[in-house]
Amino acid sequence: MDGLITFALIVFLFALLGSSLWIGLALLGVGWLGMELFTARPAGDAMAVTIWGSASSWTLTALPMFLWMGEILFRTKLSEDMFKGLAPWLEKLPGRLLHTNVIGCTIFAAVSGSSAATCATIGKITLPELKRRGYPEAITIGTLAGAGTLGLLIPPSIIMIVYGVAAEVSIAKLFIGGVLPGILLATLFMGWIVVWALLHPDAIPPMAERTTLLQKFAAARNLIPIVLLIGLVLGSIYVGIATATEAAALGVVGSLVLAALQGSLNWHSFRDSLLGATRLYCMIALILAGSAFLTLSMGYLGLPRHLAEWIGGLGLTPFWLLFGLMIFYIILGCFLDGISMVVLTIAVIQPTITAAGIDLIWFGIFLVVVVEMAQITPPVGFNLFVLQGMTGKQITWIARQTLPAFFLMVFAVGLLYAMPGIVTWLPGHMLG
Repeated sequence: MDGLITFALIVFLFALLGSSLWIGLALLGVGWLGMELFTARPAGDAMAVTIWGSASSWTLTALPMFLWMGEILFRTKLSEDMFKGLAPWLEKLPGRLLHTNVIGCTIFAAVSGSSAATCATIGKITLPELKRRGYPEAITIGTLAGAGTLGLLIPPSIIMIVYGVAAEVSIAKLFIGGVLPGILLATLFMGWIVVWALLHPDAIPPMAERTTLLQKFAAARNLIPIVLLIGLVLGSIYVGIATATEAAALGVVGSLVLAALQGSLNWHSFRDSLLGATRLYCMIALILAGSAFLTLSMGYLGLPRHLAEWIGGLGLTPFWLLFGLMIFYIILGCFLDGISMVVLTIAVIQPTITAAGIDLIWFGIFLVVVVEMAQITPPVGFNLFVLQGMTGKQITWIARQTLPAFFLMVFAVGLLYAMPGIVTWLPGHMLG
């Protein structure tokens, strides 16, 4: 019976998404239907409490601030300066400025801790500039969607904090354990761009002119403002004088100061940046609220718990257990957000993982990478929603462009299994 209910709700969700209804409203509708028809709890009361809890989350307050910072940077000369500073150094690398998507997301991931904020902020900077320079839209959006997921893996990461609390493991070790896998994944994404560029040489715009080493260093001066801004945000977090939310506020102030010094800050640009960030955040917040309520509804129906218990009772070897969990979380990620997946399942999964002798720090990073896959998996892939709101493209089209990134993440999981030291070496040497 539970299987029929779940199947019916999934079909209903796809029908709502296909009707062009707002994503957040579709998620709320399916969650309400499931709770109203198949549980004893009043759906209206549960929806109100869940939406309020989702919208008033302190960890979520960093998101609009980082989005505003991105809007300010988008409307100043800083984005153009970033390209001026990076372009000479990337001119001999196949794919050239496409790599700014990966480099930008890698840097910003170390600031935000959020996949949605990373994707949205870097997208505001790179998408218009790459389009103006004639780079193909498909590969531009595909690489951005994939690289945006680094916001979950490179510390500080909100989902690592959630896992650390739920599994009772060291959050500091999780943070340090995510560094090398994050660099590995960024390298794989850049390798994808190189291969694509070599296979499609005519698709990359011709280089305007070659530069000397001296000219490259001269151009690198354009990166000083953005490096100072990143240093302000990152430094305040790692020195311990600011939380991620406070650092986001510092980033906004720093962006405004730099824009003022450049002469590009006026009432018009200030108002447009604020309105742009508000619109984008409202879109993301509605999706998060809908996802939170759908997660609650699924939890009352018992779907995550039943699936987790079923996998735990199969008696699999470590390899097949991890393979089964990867498939399980990818499927679950089609309908739930990453934090909800961890919260709803880790209590049931953890005893099985411990009994199989799998290191919980390693499993935490494995879980984050698998959750990253869910960020670009329809129908509830948040990076896909963010890019849909920014570009107006169909979500199915965006999902097709991100398929290479998805398979690269599967390959990365294989590397982490074959060489677990990629995760465990740094925490073992730095924290013992």
